Amino acid sequence: MSKRKRHWLWNVLIILTLALCVLVFVEHYKNWHKIEEGSFKIFSGIYYQKIPLTELDSVLLVDKLPEMERSSGFSWMEKEKGVFMDSIFQTKVYVFVDDLYQQKIKLVHHDSLKMYVNLRDSLETEKLFSILQTELLNNTETAKGVQ
Repeated sequence: MSKRKRHWLWNVLIILTLALCVLVFVEHYKNWHKIEEGSFKIFSGIYYQKIPLTELDSVLLVDKLPEMERSSGFSWMEKEKGVFMDSIFQTKVYVFVDDLYQQKIKLVHHDSLKMYVNLRDSLETEKLFSILQTELLNNTETAKGVQ
């Protein structure tokens, strides 16, 4: 019996495909966030938002997400990520939720744009909430001082 050898190109293609799948999984696995240079940046897979902290209008903790229609994104187990449409105002809402059963941070920015965020660890979510709330209060006091 003769053994046929697989062409080296197929091996490379299989390895690249597996590496790409692992990379995509890691990017969507959790919300990657950073506060720097006066902006709140959040990234998860193909979804990315950069919000200047001076543009925050309100920061609240909510227990449930409102009813929305998914424009793009995904739900998997307790994760919910993507772009949704608010069913009342027909505006875009960005959702970066790692655990639907925990409290979520509701950010309203640029007067009417909404975003819901939480992290896998509820303590990290509370820490992020307190940082964002402090920034909002500082910006509000600065704006009142300028007037």
